[in-house]
Amino acid sequence: MSYNFNWKIMLSGEPAQWMWEGFVTTLQIASISLVCSMLLGIIICVFRMTPFRLLQWFSLAYTEFFRNTPLLVQIFFWYNASHFVIPTSINKWMNALYHWFPGPFTLFGHEFAGQWMLFNVEFITGVIALTVYTSAFIAEEIRSGIFSIPKTQLEASRAVGLSFIQAYRYVILPQALRIVVPPLISQSLNLIKNSSLCMVIGVTELMFMASQVESYYGAPFEAFSAALLIYLAISLFVSFCINMYNKHFLIQVSY
Repeated sequence: MSYNFNWKIMLSGEPAQWMWEGFVTTLQIASISLVCSMLLGIIICVFRMTPFRLLQWFSLAYTEFFRNTPLLVQIFFWYNASHFVIPTSINKWMNALYHWFPGPFTLFGHEFAGQWMLFNVEFITGVIALTVYTSAFIAEEIRSGIFSIPKTQLEASRAVGLSFIQAYRYVILPQALRIVVPPLISQSLNLIKNSSLCMVIGVTELMFMASQVESYYGAPFEAFSAALLIYLAISLFVSFCINMYNKHFLIQVSY
């Protein structure tokens, strides 16, 4: 059985437009989730290091639960079941948010129809799932970086009058974050690739659009090959940028 390759179909018309929209949505959901997961991961890590047992138990339960359950299951939970446990006021706020930002809108000279991608239920659900999942891993990476810093630095910070939070904010965390840049690169790349799972709840990201091209135009090899190359380009670019940062700002910890 022969297959007629038609690469031109991916360079113009609806397929090219759909892949571009999927590319933009992937960048949006990955970048927002990465920022949110970094912030949440730092908070969870600090909770784990505090002397308060309740916060320690909460952060331990958080990291163990989200690290040891499949991301796909978590995405379905946040999309289909979370409204049973999330307060009604938050659910109403999320639903109202969708209607506050009508489309169409223009991005990079291209007009997108419908509601804003950043403010629909599917997109918000995807961001939440990716954030809580990735933040659990980031918290553990940062905690390992904190353990590599001599305890005398925390003790010295407290001795000069800094509180526990101030010591972590001004002394410990800045060093730990720079030490754990390499593992954070891996978590960033994993988040970008994991964003493809959001297609199962209708987020129109890159894999969703590739599947749509395959269904409408019968070009599975071309569509998914284009998606693979785009994911590869994004990952290589992110890895290059973070490695350049790591090369110029990496610090050495002396004991």
